[in-house]
Amino acid sequence: MEVMGLAERRTPRPKGSEAGERAVWITAGATTLAGFRAWTSSEAFPETGNIAYLGGELFIDMSPERIDSHNKLKTEVTRVIANLAIEEDLGTVYSDRTRIVNVQADLSCEPNLTFCLWQTLEGKGVRLILTAEGDDYIELEGSPDWFLEIISPSSVEKDTERLLRRYHKAGIREYWLIDARGDKLKFSVFNHAPNGYLEQALKKGWAKSKVFGRSFRLRRFKDRLGTWAYRLETKE
Repeated sequence: MEVMGLAERRTPRPKGSEAGERAVWITAGATTLAGFRAWTSSEAFPETGNIAYLGGELFIDMSPERIDSHNKLKTEVTRVIANLAIEEDLGTVYSDRTRIVNVQADLSCEPNLTFCLWQTLEGKGVRLILTAEGDDYIELEGSPDWFLEIISPSSVEKDTERLLRRYHKAGIREYWLIDARGDKLKFSVFNHAPNGYLEQALKKGWAKSKVFGRSFRLRRFKDRLGTWAYRLETKE
């Protein structure tokens, strides 16, 4: 088993444990997809953090989310995509912390943002998985149409290499990858192709989305406080 990015946090500990309170308890068997799914629905699973299963590897990141280069950017993309989905009745947006499972890709993760067209949901390309109590849903199983990931200092390899391969194997039609950590904002749109993802060449900053049927451009500027602000522009 390989565990990437492991960090401590306060979590409930199993009864009778002599260990300290600050720990991440990984259930035996969590290095298989079935075992990992059982762990995610147990009381031992951490309430916060970015925890993913990638083909037998566990990625565990408990670092706090950065505000300027991650949180504000995620909020802006969510605002635009969610409004577009509602206004044009395209499908459903699932925000951060929605767990996605794809058996074919041996994958369980929580993208920064997920979108499913109505025809994908109605055609059972994605299934809603109930909790053990049957009172709500806990996972999406299958192949959503679109994912967003925003790179953090701890997630570079995961987002740019490991997830790129897993998402392609899972049949995700479109993958947006944004990096706002440095002096230059990078907005990448990847389209699914038979042998891997193809990154679009931007035209004056614009990229065409096949999933949403329109073009998008991402801008960054300083707000009244001198911190970064973002605008995701769209046109048909």
